[in-house]
Amino acid sequence: MNVIIANEQQQSLSTLDIDIIKTVTGSYEAREIVEMFKNFFFNKMILDVTAIKGYDNPDNYQILAQQLDPEKVVLYIPENSKLCTATFLARIITYGLYNFTNNIEGIKYLLQKSNTYKDVEHIQQMAGRSLQVAATVTPTAENKSSVIIGFRSITDNAGSTTLIYMLKKELEAALNTPVLAIEVDKRDFMFFNQKNMLSVSKDDLKNLIASNSQAPVILIDLNAYPHDEVCHEVFYLIEPSIIKLNKLIRREPSAFNRVRNKKVILNKSLLTSKDISDFEMESNIRVAYIMPPLDERQWNGAINVFLVRTGLISQTANNDANSGRVFGLFRK
Repeated sequence: MNVIIANEQQQSLSTLDIDIIKTVTGSYEAREIVEMFKNFFFNKMILDVTAIKGYDNPDNYQILAQQLDPEKVVLYIPENSKLCTATFLARIITYGLYNFTNNIEGIKYLLQKSNTYKDVEHIQQMAGRSLQVAATVTPTAENKSSVIIGFRSITDNAGSTTLIYMLKKELEAALNTPVLAIEVDKRDFMFFNQKNMLSVSKDDLKNLIASNSQAPVILIDLNAYPHDEVCHEVFYLIEPSIIKLNKLIRREPSAFNRVRNKKVILNKSLLTSKDISDFEMESNIRVAYIMPPLDERQWNGAINVFLVRTGLISQTANNDANSGRVFGLFRK
């Protein structure tokens, strides 16, 4: 069960469809919040930071972190506030507070999977750098100018096609430049009616990659194409429903061995934190990211979180549109 402490953002928090054991509304000293909840058992605390008197003072967050379990605290920061800067967030990160967002989708994600220091380390390294694209491994593909990211479905119909479509849209909005998407040996992209979404045979894939070095990012739906090395990074998608997992194991008993030490995404996942831990233990694989079911017609905060975590975009200030704010990409 979760608790909510709300103030100016009470209305948006009321839309959260989660189990709540206690809700408090108003403005409180940090020590008052500690006294209310230090002996109160809860799963996560969703804290509207405007409920903290002097919420722009980092010292108040230190008080919370010292007296409460920082991993259980999710900070809900007002969009476009002066708290949404690398300088301020880097300060509270030093107190062990890693879970913060400025939108409801971000809260939903953090309730499923808490951030670790590795997830927020880049914020402490940011300092006014402009939005950038970054490959996380040494390029080995034919095209050495673009960042090439592959996606491969492990369970049947794990959702790689639609995921690439949503990633492409969000990347183009963030980078303000076209992003190329390629699917191999299928023709599903045509139904999205979008530019720069191409279908190609496995024999022509390398030539198509090489001829599009002007694209900052290339997203590839690999399907049955066996050569991961055409990409800088490959993510493996698993839809963790009972029927999909059982079908996978029956068809390929050693399927999880194939993706051990790989970057696995649980796509269209509604698993709880305990379910995810059990899955990791039973499959002996580590999950890199949890992607909830998403509506491809709308903007989704989980897509932005994924792009930041993978290094495809940085959570730094966009040159003009985001005015130096870390959460510029986490827009509604």
